[in-house]
Amino acid sequence: MRKLLVASVIVIGGWTVVTMTSGAQDNQKVAIKEVMAVAMKGKLCDKVAKGEASEEEKKKLAGLFAALHENKPPRGEQSSWDEKTKALVDAANDVLANKPGAGEKLRAAANCMACHSAHKGKG
Repeated sequence: MRKLLVASVIVIGGWTVVTMTSGAQDNQKVAIKEVMAVAMKGKLCDKVAKGEASEEEKKKLAGLFAALHENKPPRGEQSSWDEKTKALVDAANDVLANKPGAGEKLRAAANCMACHSAHKGKG
């Protein structure tokens, strides 16, 4: 019974991630909260930056950051939002292209406090 429960949780979790990220790949708007849940809280960005991610995971991160870039900031200036999210997109794409130093560039671009202090809304 316990194994069935664990397997169910894994399948549902995988389906949720695929569902959320497929919107990014189809250029549909993905909510900022969804991107943060998978890319940052879910540690996908860290995994990609460390060089431990599969090609599929790298593509997923690049799609999530592209979707993030298409959103409007909850607060703060649009130009600042565009600059910060574009840096994430560029860094994720550099990792995907296997450019030297791309992991460090991604870590630097994924500065939570810099973005949150300027743009995070309430909640």
